[in-house]
Amino acid sequence: MISYRCPDCGTGSPVETSARSLAGPPAWCCPDCRGPWDLDFAALPVDRKALSGRVNSLWRYEEALPLAAPAVSLGEGRTPLVPLTPTVSAKLDFLMPTLSFKDRGAVLLAELARRLAPQRVIADSSGNAGTAVAAYCARAGLDCTVYVPEATSAKKVEQIRAHGARLELVPGDREATAAAARAAADTPGTFYASHVYNPYFLHGTKTYVYELWEDFGGRLPEAIVVPVGNGTLLLGAALALAELHAHHLIDERPALIAVQARAVSPLATAFHAGADDLLPETPGQAAPTLAEGIAIPRPPRARQILRAVREWGGTFQTVTEDQIRAAQRDLAARGLYVESTGVACWAAASAWSDSDRYRDRTAVVPLCGAGLKTGLAP
Repeated sequence: MISYRCPDCGTGSPVETSARSLAGPPAWCCPDCRGPWDLDFAALPVDRKALSGRVNSLWRYEEALPLAAPAVSLGEGRTPLVPLTPTVSAKLDFLMPTLSFKDRGAVLLAELARRLAPQRVIADSSGNAGTAVAAYCARAGLDCTVYVPEATSAKKVEQIRAHGARLELVPGDREATAAAARAAADTPGTFYASHVYNPYFLHGTKTYVYELWEDFGGRLPEAIVVPVGNGTLLLGAALALAELHAHHLIDERPALIAVQARAVSPLATAFHAGADDLLPETPGQAAPTLAEGIAIPRPPRARQILRAVREWGGTFQTVTEDQIRAAQRDLAARGLYVESTGVACWAAASAWSDSDRYRDRTAVVPLCGAGLKTGLAP
């Protein structure tokens, strides 16, 4: 039986309680410490030789996923891998059905919600996750409400509404939006499709690394570079790396390199201070940044993110607003129009100096969202 488990206090809960019409403690998080859930789930080894005849989507890695035979799939996954330099390649995850990598996790949340049949689905987002949840809930025929900050890109707001979701524009920053959604999620009969608190999302994003493993012929690049706000792509990558290594499907251990905007970099600050959690003096409000999708001042899974980067021999790097602007224009000149958050990793890789220890290593950066979602950075 698959169940939820709190990584901090060990409390467990059946997955089915996350949509029951019951009063009492919330089922979307640990009732004791109110932290995000992990999933008690043991992935089986994926046989790479058996993949050629399978569906051309992330569902081809069925042994590694906690759900199978989806009814809501839109063909997500299996995005192209293209070279940018002799050592750095880009994975074009902006070519997903809703134009962002968040489809990887949202499809699992919507599939789980479809099977649990709640009265309503609630999500919160800076834009892309909410769009993905709205699209897959539409596919599943589920009632959906998405909470976003009132300053969210107009194009993302339009996309969420187009999928038929109700939209709640919340005054304030991303933290205020999450608080409003969590309060609504305590209503009985609600499934909180949280890309932060629900671990099914992480088991969707881990397929990013399974695809790299397949694309590289059963190997992985020496460095996997990911943008980090709430850390859903990084934690999914860490899950996949642990599974592939445990099943003896990879021999080498790639370094996990996390990238944040310098304007909002609480995890990078904590990491370089040698801390296991966010520092108490970390500001509670996000500063303005072009990388709105990773402008998270206090990510709930901070301890897990910091631990994963250390366990996989990585580090944190930060990029300035000028570097983000330059990276977006550079990618556009190469034929790749990516939103400003999605270029952060290329901005970091472009800044690697000759003395940087990752300079000559093979690396992959994700291009996470389409430029049409936000436009060209001013």
